[in-house]
Amino acid sequence: MKLIDTKIQLTEKEKHLAKVASVNNATLTNIQLQEGQEIAEHDSKNEAFIIVRKGKVRFTVEGEPVEVTPDTILHMAPLEKHSLYAIEDTDLVLIQVKP
Repeated sequence: MKLIDTKIQLTEKEKHLAKVASVNNATLTNIQLQEGQEIAEHDSKNEAFIIVRKGKVRFTVEGEPVEVTPDTILHMAPLEKHSLYAIEDTDLVLIQVKP
């Protein structure tokens, strides 16, 4: 068992990205964004799941906007171009599944 600490970092900065765990076939990254912060368009060679723990974030995936909240999980296929914008202060976990 391992307890992973993902304390809120937004009191000190506007964005926080930190890899918090890695296993044979997956990497977990904690991303925290203050309201109004964004991450520019990019893609990943890995399949990805986005789990929002707090807040609301708008992803634009292949030109299509979608809001992700604690009530939803976003799944993206490898190489899908995407960007994100924090509608509210947001704390999310990115799970990248390696092929």
